[in-house]
Amino acid sequence: MKSQREIATRSWRCRSSYIFQQPHMDIQKSLKETVLITGGGGYLGFRLGCALNQKGVHVILFDIIMPVQTVPGGIKFILGDIRHLRDIEKAFQDVDVTCVFHIASYGMSGREQLNRNLIEEVNVGGTDNILQVCRRRGVPSLVYTSTFNVIFGGQVIRNGDESLPYLPLHLHPDHYSRTKSIAERKVLGANGTAFERSSGILRTCALRPAGIYGPGEQRHLPRIVGYIERGLFKFVYGDPSSLVEFVHVDNLVQAHILASEALRAEKGHVASGQPYFISDGRPVNNFEFFRPLVEGLGYPFPSIRLPLTLIYYFALLTEVVHFLLAPLYNFQPFLTRTEVYKTGVTHYFSLEKARKELGYEAQPFDLQEVVEWFKAHGHGRSPESYGSECLVWDGLLVFLLVLAALMWLSSSVILSI
Repeated sequence: MKSQREIATRSWRCRSSYIFQQPHMDIQKSLKETVLITGGGGYLGFRLGCALNQKGVHVILFDIIMPVQTVPGGIKFILGDIRHLRDIEKAFQDVDVTCVFHIASYGMSGREQLNRNLIEEVNVGGTDNILQVCRRRGVPSLVYTSTFNVIFGGQVIRNGDESLPYLPLHLHPDHYSRTKSIAERKVLGANGTAFERSSGILRTCALRPAGIYGPGEQRHLPRIVGYIERGLFKFVYGDPSSLVEFVHVDNLVQAHILASEALRAEKGHVASGQPYFISDGRPVNNFEFFRPLVEGLGYPFPSIRLPLTLIYYFALLTEVVHFLLAPLYNFQPFLTRTEVYKTGVTHYFSLEKARKELGYEAQPFDLQEVVEWFKAHGHGRSPESYGSECLVWDGLLVFLLVLAALMWLSSSVILSI
């Protein structure tokens, strides 16, 4: 009988082969083709690099951190920071890069969202550096990994498309979304600009993915599982009919490869200067999406539902506490205001443009492989998961919620006067 680890590993590999062998994702199998992936040490960047490597493409992963997994043969990893032009230039030495996948970013969730200066330096300054080097080195194409958030800022959006205008910068509730919007406009605005040292032009496009999931995801899922295991997942919030979207990592890898192809002459440069929404194409309530993960790890799904406004003020309160204590203790906020909007307010988008122009077709996935991955790595309900620490957290959570409720009621009274 196979162990949980063997099952999870087999599931991962089977999914990988399925995506890599899609016929409409054919790429010229030539070692002369070289791609550079910023953020290549991260979950999506590494996964994309492996997919391209299996297609015979020479891959350079560029990141400030090493990948968690072993780098396969044929893939080169370069340690560097996109905030520093010198580091980027070194990554381009002695190679002719045919496409850059600019995935690197900072400030997507949690306490990272509150580090304004670093977010600005990485997301805006780093993108400026990448564009400058692409023009200087004569890179013909760049695919930028953007986000739904360039459009969404807490307002209800149902089946929106790429004709929607950017959310005004001053309305963004967080620095990450604002800087990603600035960076996307810079990337799309650079489409068609001439190279500095040779003939030719840079062609660019942007992908706007939903929240990413998949086995081994390193940013969001471990945080959620950590809350579950510490007994902090006690309630859900918002309208139960609210809908959001997610995208499996393999679907997003597929979209990146298709986008790079659609910037080429043989595809009529159809993607030049264009943005595309990318998701699994299945709007779902945020908490119902995670129900299989919660119950699959042996925990009860919460039956308490709280008002969205209350949780918003709770998030605001935790951000204020974080601001005051960060110099002494840089703790992880339970929720930020942006995360409340992203998880509790309906926003989903049409895939029609991606289907028509890129040939994108989302493949079906679920959270079972994620459950298996966590179980294989020692997670799941056990007696050791509960103890005095949970009681302390429960008490703190109740205290903060009471304060948030008081803020909510105070603001309601003020508004009614």
